Amino acid sequence: MTIQLYNTATRRKEAFEPIDEGNVRMYVCGPTVYDRAHLGNARPVLVFDVLFRLLRHVYGENAVTYVRNFTDVDDKINATALARKEAGAAGTLEELVAERSDETIGWYHADMDALGALRPTHEPRATRFIAQMVAMIEDLIAKGFAYENDGHVLFRVREYAEYGKLSGRSVDDMIAGARVEVAPYKEDPMDFVLWKPSDDALPGWDSPWGRGRPGWHIECSAMAYELLGDTFDIHGGGNDLQFPHHENEIAQSKCAGHGFANVWLHNEMLQVEGKKMSKSLGNFFTVRDLLGQGVPGEVIRFVMLSTHYRKPMDWTEKKRAEAEVTLRKWAVVLNEQFVAHRGYVGRTPVKPPEEIIAALANDLNTSLAITLARQYARDWQPEKLAASLVMLGFEPSHLVGRYCSATAIASEANVPAFPNQISSQVEAFGANSSYAGILQELSIRFTRMRTKALESKDFESVDAMKTALIDAGVEVRMGKGGVTLVPGLDFDPSKLEALI
Repeated sequence: MTIQLYNTATRRKEAFEPIDEGNVRMYVCGPTVYDRAHLGNARPVLVFDVLFRLLRHVYGENAVTYVRNFTDVDDKINATALARKEAGAAGTLEELVAERSDETIGWYHADMDALGALRPTHEPRATRFIAQMVAMIEDLIAKGFAYENDGHVLFRVREYAEYGKLSGRSVDDMIAGARVEVAPYKEDPMDFVLWKPSDDALPGWDSPWGRGRPGWHIECSAMAYELLGDTFDIHGGGNDLQFPHHENEIAQSKCAGHGFANVWLHNEMLQVEGKKMSKSLGNFFTVRDLLGQGVPGEVIRFVMLSTHYRKPMDWTEKKRAEAEVTLRKWAVVLNEQFVAHRGYVGRTPVKPPEEIIAALANDLNTSLAITLARQYARDWQPEKLAASLVMLGFEPSHLVGRYCSATAIASEANVPAFPNQISSQVEAFGANSSYAGILQELSIRFTRMRTKALESKDFESVDAMKTALIDAGVEVRMGKGGVTLVPGLDFDPSKLEALI
């Protein structure tokens, strides 16, 4: 299987050719850990989670190294810790910074786990690679690409001739169109910080230029080099990082003599109800906000993957509701397979459908993969559906457990109609709510038997099932919409076991 990926650096879709098929290497810029991850932060996590899964499928689970960093040294983290200290929190500022970083990383893991994202191979913290950053900065100074002034070390942008190639802008255009910090310690307004001084109150590390802390851009270059080597396969992130972050990463890494990344992937941004997400518009929310409101992680994942990663993604209430309906329908299909094989959907299927892999291999076309999954569900192909969902990062048994358990059915009081296949529900649970799951399973099976009987004109099995249900005290209501099973006054749940 040849994977085709759109390379931002070349502006075309290319066949992916790893440097080493036994060690495919990918770096994705991770979060600055000062607060909860907002919904937009989740998009690159899910995009590159699918790519990680695809690479593991094609090259082997142990043949892919995925690095996603945590930026745990940053002015925003310092400001958050300082606010805590001023509010009376015990400990030094450095201790409060470390405490906030640990807390936020824990939140991030919990939220991304809830979305079904795999943990990367490595999740380096910037503060643990300060020595490597200092060494890279020293090398850049020695080669004339960087200079020290008043405790700051800056990169000479104009010394790197290809600066701006990734984003497609010239240096002069970037100065005219961007907010560039003009400071007395800069030789040129475009020069960016590699190292900056820290006073005694702020977190800092000793260096040849005095006590200080690294700039944002050098962090990723140093960690990528340390964990992935001189040249690696893929570098990813949101397209808001193309400039200045990724441009600066490329410039400093190339000037340090590293090959850096061969392929650059960027996902488009997220909107909410057609508008940019912002606190001023009142449409800003975190992943935890949605999870806390009862929106399942699978629903968030479904909405995100329904749009191609290179197109803007619009989160709407309508899409959220439609996603939940679709996932519930899929759970109904998967549930029959679960019942028939006693836990089949809890095991990873051996081989996903070829057309699913082909869709993902075509520049991560997750929207097409979801369309194919819908077709498998319409055709009542639970094995194909389960295998496809696992490849897309959904756990079938979780869907069955969420939407088809007795508790879930009792709370919903119905199962939404499944087009051309099933419209069944379980009513009047009362004291028998613990048997709702069994009744739902039987209603699904009975509906399928009846559909086949209407085509074959052989109703023997349907009549036998109906007789057994009536004997168990279940009222069988049949109509154009499907089958409804209602526990009667003489309902005997023990007689249902023989029908499963």
